[in-house]
Amino acid sequence: MKFLAGWLALVVCLFAASARGQTFERLVMPGPLSKAHADLESDCSKCHAPFKREEQTRLCLDCHDHEAVAEDLRTKQGFHGTAPSVAGAECRTCHAEHKGRDADIVGLERDSFRHDSTDYPLRGAHTRIACEACHEAGKPFRAAKSDCAGCHASDDAHRGKLGEDCGGCHSEQRWREARFDHAKTKFPLEGRHQDVACALCHAGERYEGTPKDCATCHLVNDVHRGRFGKKCETCHTSSRWKTQSFDHARNTKFPLTGKHADVTCEGCHRGGLFDQKLALDCLSCHRGDDVHDGRNGAECESCHGTSAWKPARFDHDRNTEFPLRGAHRDVSCEACHTRPVHDQELGTNCASCHTTDDVHKAQLGSDCGRCHGETGWKEKVRFDHDLARFPLLGLHAVIACEECHASATYRGTERKCVACHEKDDTHERRLGPKCELCHTPNAWNVWKFDHATQTEFPLRGAHADVGCENCHLEPVTDKPSLASGCNACHSAEDPHRGAFGTNCERCHGEQSWRDVRIAR
Repeated sequence: MKFLAGWLALVVCLFAASARGQTFERLVMPGPLSKAHADLESDCSKCHAPFKREEQTRLCLDCHDHEAVAEDLRTKQGFHGTAPSVAGAECRTCHAEHKGRDADIVGLERDSFRHDSTDYPLRGAHTRIACEACHEAGKPFRAAKSDCAGCHASDDAHRGKLGEDCGGCHSEQRWREARFDHAKTKFPLEGRHQDVACALCHAGERYEGTPKDCATCHLVNDVHRGRFGKKCETCHTSSRWKTQSFDHARNTKFPLTGKHADVTCEGCHRGGLFDQKLALDCLSCHRGDDVHDGRNGAECESCHGTSAWKPARFDHDRNTEFPLRGAHRDVSCEACHTRPVHDQELGTNCASCHTTDDVHKAQLGSDCGRCHGETGWKEKVRFDHDLARFPLLGLHAVIACEECHASATYRGTERKCVACHEKDDTHERRLGPKCELCHTPNAWNVWKFDHATQTEFPLRGAHADVGCENCHLEPVTDKPSLASGCNACHSAEDPHRGAFGTNCERCHGEQSWRDVRIAR
């Protein structure tokens, strides 16, 4: 009965409400809607399906689809699609209605809202910014821009020239703490470039088309004044200008050794590096230093090293057929090589160089080495006079050459004694020019002439005591030749006046004239 009474009461009320123009839904509505939904109070079907409570969320999304809430839920992004407390929940869970016109159906607690549940977590300096700085009044929260340029366009010192991806360089902690990785560009910053301010290379925030060659920025530092081109990196490093990395030995055909390693680039490269092609021979640079005046050719390295011009390392003994010994070692190259060495073929005999020094006037031939050594012309002359036609015996062996050889033309020197000793001839040529018949080279006073064996007139008796000049009265040009008869010498002493003939020996002996033996 009570159940019937309830239904009857409900029917009476509904009938009464209908009579006053009120719907059933308004009669059972738990409370007024919020100001935002006030226009829906007359049509409950906008939010409710009879006896289908699970359809309520779908109806909400049908109405709010223009706010992309449905899309966030479907793609699981944005606040509604990612917040753990929201994702998968019914709309009424958070947005309760029928609590009056002034009710807050959004339910947002600004002070406690966790921005991490959105697509834009707040980090760094963003955590200290008021909501109104990004979320404009009267606009949905989701309308706030999430890109840097959207908020910081007025703070962009680059004026948009680097695009809108500010996060590629700047962090949320602080604008000035840029973390741009220049290594990902076509110009990695190395060495001293890492300490250079961006504005020094990117003047006026110019980034596109910034030159990458060294010369464009360092033209004022180029001590070569452009002669070596624009590829500074082939020689210099970004650590320091004066630290050169160019390997002349590896990158050229001319390794820098010895003194060449200390020569400045401009010492050889006086013109443009790429316009001027240098020769690799020594004379191309050192022609002014060539004391040989080109006579020894262009292959200086065959004698000289790069450490120093002197001493020359050319080994004349090993590399030629004429070893340098004695005084020849001190002779300059030019003394013998008067013309280019490759054009002039020198002889190896003494006369080929010393013809003008030959005091013998070529009389002794060209083999000077038979007598002279290489230590000096006048030192230790080793001529063996005994092998000549006039062996030096006795006192001749100790006489200086000049005593007999007034000049160095030895051939034709007179070998006769009288040629040198004419003034010493006490016989005044009465005994002829052949001094050697009596005298020896040991001394003038030592003589050995034997009148008995060497002539046809032995000296006996008184003849033995007679001086040579007593018989040899007149100078002769050859061997003395006197008559051996007594009359030849004693005719003036003949008391017989020739009456007894010329054979004095028939009566007289050689002991004395007075020793007479009369012949019968």
